[in-house]
Amino acid sequence: MSDPLLVSSRDNPLVKELRKLSQDNTAYRKAGRFWIEGDHLCSAALQRGVLPAVAVYAESFWANARGPLADVACKRVVVPDALFRDISGLESQAHIGFVLNLPDEQGFDTQAATVILDRVQDAGNVGSILRSAGAFGFKQVLAIKGTAALWSPKVVRAGMGAHFGLRLVEGLDATSLEALQVPLVVTSSHQGALIQELKLPQPCAWVMGHEGQGVGPALMSRASVFARIGQPGGEESLNVAAAAAICLHFSSLGSR
Repeated sequence: MSDPLLVSSRDNPLVKELRKLSQDNTAYRKAGRFWIEGDHLCSAALQRGVLPAVAVYAESFWANARGPLADVACKRVVVPDALFRDISGLESQAHIGFVLNLPDEQGFDTQAATVILDRVQDAGNVGSILRSAGAFGFKQVLAIKGTAALWSPKVVRAGMGAHFGLRLVEGLDATSLEALQVPLVVTSSHQGALIQELKLPQPCAWVMGHEGQGVGPALMSRASVFARIGQPGGEESLNVAAAAAICLHFSSLGSR
């Protein structure tokens, strides 16, 4: 493998692209590729067989780099530590980053166990839900327009590598989900049985709604099952990411 390219200018075209990908939530849509950084995320991509188009290293990291993280890309770039900090979107400095091509556009599987994000706006919540989906065997996540950008830097970081094992489709509207052939399950604070008392359909599509407004009327009207999460402590509601983790866990128990 050839030696890495040394880049030290802030005005280098690649550096400009990296800065935009790491700091602009929707830049990936136009570029067709996205940025991840840090040992954990980069290793998670490799473990799923996702290889980078470009691997970028801080000089201090490259000096001692060995193994898969050092030998993964046809194009490898080394930059000064200060320039890597300028590119990075993290408060605590990472020393390695990958540019990855977005997966090819694809439709959704109409019969798959699915999580639907109905205008969930907080990037941390979205990433956490993706992580729970992957952990509990839901391989498909569909995002309604108004949901935080699925491949944005904050969502990718919060997903902790879950992106690489999921089929992700975003920019949908509620009517397009009429093609789904699995029943929709919605959580509600005022209707439905307690989740632990339900026999949940398998497979199904769990709908997680907007942090303030909840699930919209179009999807609510199509729900086959309503589930309540008991809150004996008396809180008014749960964070949507916490609720999703509980729901998907219960759903996975029923699939065994």
